[in-house]
Amino acid sequence: MASQRETFNGHPVYTLSEIALSLHNVIERTYPQPYFIKAEILKLNYYPHSGHCYPELVEKEGEKVKAEIRGIIWSSQFQQINERFRRITGEPLRENINILCLAKIEYSPKHGLALHIQDIDPSFTLGELMRNRAECIEKLKREGVFDSNRKLQLPLLPKRIAIISVETSKGYSDFITTLTQNKEGFRFETELFPSILQGEKAVTGITSQLSVIASRQEEFDCVVIVRGGGGDVGLSCYDDYQLARGVATFPLPILTGIGHSTNLTVVDMVAHTHKITPTDVAFTILQAFQDFNEKVNSCRTRIAECAQRVVAGQKLLLAETEGRFRRNADMLLHQHAQRLWQLSQSVALSARELTIRQRNLLDGFTETLHRAGEVRLQQESEHLNRLASQLSSDTARCLTMENKTLETLAEKIALLHPDNILKRGFSITRHNGKAVTQASQLKKGDILTTHFHQGNIESVVES
Repeated sequence: MASQRETFNGHPVYTLSEIALSLHNVIERTYPQPYFIKAEILKLNYYPHSGHCYPELVEKEGEKVKAEIRGIIWSSQFQQINERFRRITGEPLRENINILCLAKIEYSPKHGLALHIQDIDPSFTLGELMRNRAECIEKLKREGVFDSNRKLQLPLLPKRIAIISVETSKGYSDFITTLTQNKEGFRFETELFPSILQGEKAVTGITSQLSVIASRQEEFDCVVIVRGGGGDVGLSCYDDYQLARGVATFPLPILTGIGHSTNLTVVDMVAHTHKITPTDVAFTILQAFQDFNEKVNSCRTRIAECAQRVVAGQKLLLAETEGRFRRNADMLLHQHAQRLWQLSQSVALSARELTIRQRNLLDGFTETLHRAGEVRLQQESEHLNRLASQLSSDTARCLTMENKTLETLAEKIALLHPDNILKRGFSITRHNGKAVTQASQLKKGDILTTHFHQGNIESVVES
C-alpha cells in the first residue's frame, strides 16, 4: 500500500530528489537526441590524472554573459576530439575560443544540468577565427590606422632594438644569434621585454610591453616581435583588435617574425615590416647595414678617385699660378721701388718746408704768449690790491661790532652778580655751606645761615 503524501496547509510536499528526478525525466523526454550547439570555452578544466574534461561554456553579448552551462567530455572521447582538433587547427583545445559541438542535454539529480559533449567541429573554430580576423581588418581600415605603422620611416641604421619575446624561445635565440654573429662585425644595442607570445594572455602581455617601450621610445630605433612557429589557433591572439591597433598606431616601426608562410596575421599586416621567421627579421636589419656599408665603400672609392683628379688638376693650376705670381711680383716690386724713391724725395722736401713754417709760427706764438702774460699779471695784481683794501675795511668794522656786543654782555653779567641781587632785598639761606632751594632738604634741628646785603644771621629748624 502506497504511503500517504505529506501536506502543508492543504498543499502536497515533495522531496528534493523527487523534483530532481522529475526534471531528469522531463529533459530525457524533451531532448532525446544530441544537438549542435555554439558556445565559447571560458575554462577548459581538464584533469590529466582522470583524463576527463569539464569545460565551462558561455554565450556572450559583447562582454556580458547571456548564458552559462557546464560541459562534460569523458576521457575516451576527449582524447579523440582533442587529437582531431590538434591535427586540423595545429593546436589542442584551449580556453577563450568559440566551438561548435555535438552535445546531449543531460540532467543528473546529484550533479545538475550539463552538456555531454560527443564531438567538436574544428572547421567551425577556424571559421570563427577567420571571421574575427576580417572584422578586425575592416575596423582598422575604417578608423584609418591600418597603414599607420607602415608609413613610418625606418632609421637608415636601426641599431637600438627593443625585442618583445621570451628569453627561452628558440625564435628569440635565432634572432639574437643571427644579429650579433654577423661576419661584418656590426654591433647592436638590444633590450628584451619578456611577454607570453601565445593565447589570450599574449594580448595583454605584448600590449603592456608596447606601452613600456612607448614611454622610452627615444631610446630605440624600432621594435621587433619574434617567436617560433605555431598553428592558426596559436596565432589567433595576433588577430586581436586591441593588439593589432596597438601595433598599427605605435610611434616606432615594428618588425614581426611570428609565424610561417601560411600564417599572415593582422599584426603582420599592420606592422611596418613582417617576415616569416625571426632569422628573416634579423637578416632584414643586417641588410640595411650591409646596404649602407656598400654605399659607404662606393662613396669612399668615388671620393678617392675624385680627389686624385682634383689634386692633379690643382697641381697644374698651382704651377701656372706660381709662374704668373713670380712675374707679377717682380714687376710690382720694380714699380713700387720707383714709387717709393719718388715719395721719399717728396717727403724730404715737404718736411723741410713744414719745419720752416712751424718754426715761424712758433716764434709768433712765443711773442704773443709773452705779451698776454704781462697783461694778465697786471690785471691780477690790481685785483689783489682791491681785495686787500676791502679786507682791511671789513675787519675794522667787524671788530667794532664785536666790542659793542662784549660791553653789552658785561653789563648783563654785572646785574646778575649776587651782591646786586641781595641789594634788591633778596637773601640766601645755606645749610652746611650749600644753598637751600627746597624745604624737603631740611629736618628739625638743622642750623641755617641766612645772608643779607649787609650781615648774616643763624637760625634753627623747629619743625
